[in-house]
Amino acid sequence: MDQELIVLLDAGGRAAGTAPKAQSHHADTPLHLAFSCYITDSAGRILITQRAHGKASFPSVWTNSCCGHPAPGEGLREAIRRRVPAELGVEVEALTLVLPEFRYRATAADGVMENELCPVVRAAAIGELRLHPGEVAAAEWRDWDACVALSAHPSASPWFHSQMERLVPLGDPAEWPAASPSLLPPAITW
Repeated sequence: MDQELIVLLDAGGRAAGTAPKAQSHHADTPLHLAFSCYITDSAGRILITQRAHGKASFPSVWTNSCCGHPAPGEGLREAIRRRVPAELGVEVEALTLVLPEFRYRATAADGVMENELCPVVRAAAIGELRLHPGEVAAAEWRDWDACVALSAHPSASPWFHSQMERLVPLGDPAEWPAASPSLLPPAITW
């Protein structure tokens, strides 16, 4: 994973180069492309995860199901289908683009900053969870009310809190409307 490249972005969301992921997350992290995925099960619950305690940025926080960085030239759906099995051991289907223009900046207690244009997607899980311990410390299926309650808790990631501010008004996750892929930043395709 140390050799993973991230896509750097200009202010308009256009690709402006690449950089190694591990060396790019620091106190002055450049704007780059990422994604957040909310995975549902057949009962309509959302998978909430706790980031591994050894993660370089925001260790141990509780957050959405899976986050990641699309590789240069990789589409958003491809990136999610690559990253979710690597972290959680499940496949995903029924991907729905929900918040194509989500962007946030947040600084962790140790000074590491996240600075991401981070489209948000809902997907359905296929299979049983097999957590990668270097990525995920714990995972729990929670109903929507429990997810909403977590978003206000100090143990939640800042991006989860910000995303939930936009997702709660959309209602039940099963009813989140699909957003147009034309709203994605120019650096990524659906």
